[in-house]
Amino acid sequence: MFATHKSPYSGAWYPEDRTELETLLAERFAESERRTGGFLFGGALGYVVPHAGPAYSGTVAAAVYRSLAAARPERIVLLAFPHRGGLSGVAAPDTDCISTPFGEVPLDGDFGGFPRVPEAHVCDHSCEIQLPFLQKAARGSRLTALYVGRIDTAERHAVAGKLSAAWRPGTVFLASSDFTHYGRSFGYVPFPTDDFVATRLRELDFACIEAAGSLDSALFLETVGARKANVCGTGPIALLLDVLQALGGDTVYQSVLDYRTSAEIAGDYRHSVSYAALGYFPRAIFELDEADRSALLDAAEETLRRLRATGERRPAVAAGSDVLGARRGAFVSLHRGEELLGCVGNREGQRPLRDEIGELTLAAALDDPRFRPAAVSQGHIDVELSVLTPFRRIRNIAGFHLGRHGAMLRLANRSGLLLPQVAREREWTAEDFWRALARKSQLGPHAWCDPRAVLEVFEAQVFGRGGG
Repeated sequence: MFATHKSPYSGAWYPEDRTELETLLAERFAESERRTGGFLFGGALGYVVPHAGPAYSGTVAAAVYRSLAAARPERIVLLAFPHRGGLSGVAAPDTDCISTPFGEVPLDGDFGGFPRVPEAHVCDHSCEIQLPFLQKAARGSRLTALYVGRIDTAERHAVAGKLSAAWRPGTVFLASSDFTHYGRSFGYVPFPTDDFVATRLRELDFACIEAAGSLDSALFLETVGARKANVCGTGPIALLLDVLQALGGDTVYQSVLDYRTSAEIAGDYRHSVSYAALGYFPRAIFELDEADRSALLDAAEETLRRLRATGERRPAVAAGSDVLGARRGAFVSLHRGEELLGCVGNREGQRPLRDEIGELTLAAALDDPRFRPAAVSQGHIDVELSVLTPFRRIRNIAGFHLGRHGAMLRLANRSGLLLPQVAREREWTAEDFWRALARKSQLGPHAWCDPRAVLEVFEAQVFGRGGG
């Protein structure tokens, strides 16, 4: 038996008094709901979660833990790391319990068969700052804490193989990491502290976040290196990506649950740490059932009927389940037979899906600059909805599956998007698809081959009624 370890972060990084800590976390969970909306998908295979003090990163972290609470996992495997280094390989701390103001957190150090190391050598906030959140959101789950030290590619792949082999339904992986640490106190000032620093921080962070979304650990680490980014938890993130690749590969999609910087909170961009809450979900999680699809179509058709009858630009709100409270990318396409009258959408939802569809229907009927307003057309108009998965970065078009994937191409200041059904409708080859996407992006015919180009794929659930 190993002794219980009292977390040194209690009373330092967060309140030692239980009631004060409960109040702090309740405030952060409530603020998270205000920022991200009331609904978050559960059922993720893994997450990336920040690890600063709850007063700073707690709201972003709460998005992960709200999502985690919806799934009620049987086991959580927390991938942390010692900031001060000194560890080779992957190991579990040699303690059976860690105590916080909420009580003791039992640890299952046997999962995966990793060696144990003296707890004093690895004790780190990357692990222990997560414990009060886990006690609030997943108290019934078994917890394994693993510290990721120096590890080469072959060793990381071997560890990922052990973890994926030990995985069972109900197991969720958490990788603990903050993103950019900006400012002289961190020795990292890659751009000046001026009016554009917030934008540059976001661009830097999202270059790394998008690379993580590829599930390609090499691409993620290459991006961090090429950008000279100082993401602190690259080891846990890279290991998580290898595990996810083994478990689901290209059927898993990364969703950005929330993102924020400490500078935004403090109002001082001379010193900033970036926080991201990332979830990794199987494709099936994003499927809408028949009732919710019908509710969205009802809202789109009612919006269009009202607009054509009265000229009133007032979107209908879809009924349906809580799933329609998620913010998701979607497109609304209006047709008369095979003729396209308008198509407008967003790659990321600006509002809950139940509200978004009515707004996009109005835009497709009135604001698509390629066509005369569909609202003034005579006769029946068919509505087709495409509800998107999150986008996934790919290295090249070898990661693109014709007919299954839509895609987005970005190069320099130009970009374009095509939905997956476009290739099916036109009987295109993959090269036809990418050539058309380059043309839509106002780029050269083989722009996707440019090493500077960013290629992303997504899937869409496409549905309508038609036949009118």
